[in-house]
Amino acid sequence: MSLDPQRRGTDAPPDPRLRAFADVVEPEIEVLLRVGRSLTGSDTDAEDLVQETMIRAFGAIDRFDGRHPRAWLLTILRRTHLNMHRRQRPSTVGDWEVLHHARPAFGGAHAPSAEDRALAEDLDPALRTAMAALDERFRAVVVLVDVHDLSYADAAAVLDVPVGTIMSRLSRARTRLRAALAADSSRPGKETR
Repeated sequence: MSLDPQRRGTDAPPDPRLRAFADVVEPEIEVLLRVGRSLTGSDTDAEDLVQETMIRAFGAIDRFDGRHPRAWLLTILRRTHLNMHRRQRPSTVGDWEVLHHARPAFGGAHAPSAEDRALAEDLDPALRTAMAALDERFRAVVVLVDVHDLSYADAAAVLDVPVGTIMSRLSRARTRLRAALAADSSRPGKETR
């Protein structure tokens, strides 16, 4: 059965969900893919995540109130990612410090995340070093807002924190980045531009 209203018989009214899906979901696919890459660290996993997100969004489109479509979709994306991730790992650790200092089992290495790969390719070495030194919570906000150009509300939806927390973390992260860059530029033997 085709979902295309042009291919159905002329006497069948078009499904309003198709129009709503085209208006609300389709314009946000690129943003969903960018954020999906940040969450998964892989293009193929991001595509799978976005596909599952779109399926869930289509199923819920008739209940969507029409306000803040990007935040609505990013919330679905985040929850879908958590559900998919939960199925892969039997247990999770909620303490950021434990995760930050965890060592891989049996001598394995951590694959670089999509954030780390993007930072390595696009940033000045001093800024890359300063970003790597940030706590993961602060780095995630900088990447979502300053690299992916998400609004505070959209970043809050992705990270499941209040908008005020996003603003606070971003302010602190930028302050720490400025301080690290100032310290790096004042080192002896360092050229200033």
